[in-house]
Amino acid sequence: MFAFKNVLYFQAGLGVLANMFLLCFYIFILIGHRPKPTDLISCQLTFIHMMMFLTGGDLLLTDIFSSLNIDNDFKCKTTFYISRVTRGLSICTTCLLSVFQAVTISPKTSVLANFKQKLKKYMTYVFLCIWSFNLSYSSNRIFYVHGFTNVSETNQMQVTESCSLFRMNYIIRVFIFTVTTSRDVFLVGVMLITSTYMVIILCRNQRQCKHLHSINHLRASPEKRATQAILLLVIFFVVMYWVDFIISSTSVLLWMYDPIILQVQKFVMYAFPTITPLVQISSDNRIIVMLKNMHSKHHQRFF
Repeated sequence: MFAFKNVLYFQAGLGVLANMFLLCFYIFILIGHRPKPTDLISCQLTFIHMMMFLTGGDLLLTDIFSSLNIDNDFKCKTTFYISRVTRGLSICTTCLLSVFQAVTISPKTSVLANFKQKLKKYMTYVFLCIWSFNLSYSSNRIFYVHGFTNVSETNQMQVTESCSLFRMNYIIRVFIFTVTTSRDVFLVGVMLITSTYMVIILCRNQRQCKHLHSINHLRASPEKRATQAILLLVIFFVVMYWVDFIISSTSVLLWMYDPIILQVQKFVMYAFPTITPLVQISSDNRIIVMLKNMHSKHHQRFF
């Protein structure tokens, strides 16, 4: 158990560093350069993942709260609420990124091409709707989360090492489960549809490029690389989401959270926000060029 917790700390440390680097890069691009249409979405996703690491269980933010002697009940409500909000924001923003990229690479003759300018124009309103929904929807959870006590109570289920979830009214529990599941299934379905569409577009372009090796193909390669990265992220997200969903649903149905299951669920929860910045860094040619320039400048100074 101790060794697995060290793995979680390493995973969280790697994820925080990678997301911090990527967040600084996107802020630099958004402020002083010409950003790509997806940069604003990716920047928001990176920020959300930073918050996930800070609130995703008994790690960074919880340790800070402990050192400040903050009431355990307040700590649990705060971390649990923010972790629920960031989880919802993560799936919504990943779906938005997938949709936006599908619209971006769609041919001019397709129906989706008509939405290119509309998506850019209403992007702020989309962000506002996503944040408003998740902030308000997750607020009901704070009334059922309290600091964990060692007192054996049948209506109390431990959800982290220091927090517990109390039984909800059956109607409320069914309503929350239905809304959450419907939202997630819908968004995952949209991601799978847009991913399939992007794969079809990429395969079609690849067949055309076998006959036409033009300059246009060379110019489109960064866009192709970005699309492949987003496809990889979407597939990985869907797999990790359903693993997390199965673990959570099983635990709630059995009304029992085993300590080993807790650690495994944390590992699964951190997997996507850890892999995402690494994939984005390796697939974004601008970051690769920037790192090469920094390395060459350092090399010249050294000699």
